[in-house]
Amino acid sequence: MGNWNQNNLDIICDITSIPEPDSSFDAVLCTEVFEHLPNPLLALKEFTRLLRPNGYLIITAPFCSLTHFSPYHYYSGFNHYFYETHLVQNGFEIIDLQANGNFFEYLAQEIQRIPYMASTYSNSNLRKWERLALKILLYALERFSKKDKGSSDLLNFGFHVMAVKKQN
Repeated sequence: MGNWNQNNLDIICDITSIPEPDSSFDAVLCTEVFEHLPNPLLALKEFTRLLRPNGYLIITAPFCSLTHFSPYHYYSGFNHYFYETHLVQNGFEIIDLQANGNFFEYLAQEIQRIPYMASTYSNSNLRKWERLALKILLYALERFSKKDKGSSDLLNFGFHVMAVKKQN
């Protein structure tokens, strides 16, 4: 996992128990972290505690992703239903909820990984006609993506979310 320089960090702690007073922040930014938490809902509750009324919560997390930062990868699947349910239950109003990418773009990303995955996990390389087939398929996916009409609800990279904490 490499070495991390933590010299310039203000606080190093458990994200579910941040040593700051209640209602002490105007905004919380949490980007690409939820999938690495054993219980992301505890972090959401902590953000609720830390934010002042009318404070902003900005979150990104993968809707679908390969395992990364192993062994600290617990989830993917943070779809719009997750945010619409849990943010509202914790006293937030969603201001903006945008999908990053769509089905076709996600599939294209994974198809582009095939040469590496084949080489790494099967000790095989693509044949010339297979590389051509991938190029043709990627061309088709790009064309479909340009005409997309909502496939992001089925599959995307993740969501960009902005919510505001309601006043009590």
